[in-house]
Amino acid sequence: MQTRRALLVDAFATEPLSGNAAGVVPGRDSDPDPDLDDSQMRAVARELAVSETAFVLPAENADRRLRFFTPTREVDLCGHATVAAHAHLHEDGVVDAGTHTVETNVGVLDVEIAEDGTVWMTQDAPTVETVDLDYDRAGEALGIDPAALRDVGADLPAAVASTGLPYLVVPVNFLERLGGAAPDFAALEALADEYDAAGVYAFTFDALDADSTLHGRMFAPGLGIPEDPVTGTASGACGAYLRHVDAFEGELPEEMVFEQGHFVDRPGRVRVRVGDEVRVGGRAVTSFDGSLAIPPAADDDILEA
Repeated sequence: MQTRRALLVDAFATEPLSGNAAGVVPGRDSDPDPDLDDSQMRAVARELAVSETAFVLPAENADRRLRFFTPTREVDLCGHATVAAHAHLHEDGVVDAGTHTVETNVGVLDVEIAEDGTVWMTQDAPTVETVDLDYDRAGEALGIDPAALRDVGADLPAAVASTGLPYLVVPVNFLERLGGAAPDFAALEALADEYDAAGVYAFTFDALDADSTLHGRMFAPGLGIPEDPVTGTASGACGAYLRHVDAFEGELPEEMVFEQGHFVDRPGRVRVRVGDEVRVGGRAVTSFDGSLAIPPAADDDILEA
């Protein structure tokens, strides 16, 4: 049985117990067998019981490799766990400020660590496709009056947007409607599945803070995440969506701030830049630093009576 260091790092936050908690399991070259198999990684993610856990691994074609697991499955990319992992590595003195490369299941991406500890993640090349959304069905799934979706949908259509993970992006007219959502998670899972999306990202320009561009909420019950507090990949996808639909009539801000998590008591802020590439950034703070005892991988031999 091996013991591994494990942390909870709150991404897109400057105070512990806010933002989005990610598990981080750093590699240790001193381990006799530093590799964990998929079943062990899933077990660790279940034990840490946050939306995603990042495992830091060696890479051949990048500075490091990250694999991401929810409590139920592996996902190809996770923005907040990428930010959390690099913020921890920087805080621990493992990596310096500057630009680093990270290998993920969607390819090799750039990560920049600023001197103040802000981590900027360059996301995958964006894709956006508007869809003819059934607002009655979407409203029922979100627990929001369909009129609140149909109203803004006349100018801002729903779309499937991706910068590494696809999300069904659904604009809502007012924060009161978005904040009062009463989601039907089974219906949301079915809706996301229909569009081959990881989850549903609903947002409104009616934000809480005057300097915020919008307020978002993200639901991904199909990934074992009923509601994610603050979502980097969804923020990047939404940033690409806003450019695609010309939401600012040709005047896309150089930097946008997306707030999220307030309705699950985990407020956070994601900085989003959409130019030649889509980048999301934020701070992170460690809230727990400990160790886990991990049993050997399960024996796959079939036992016969």
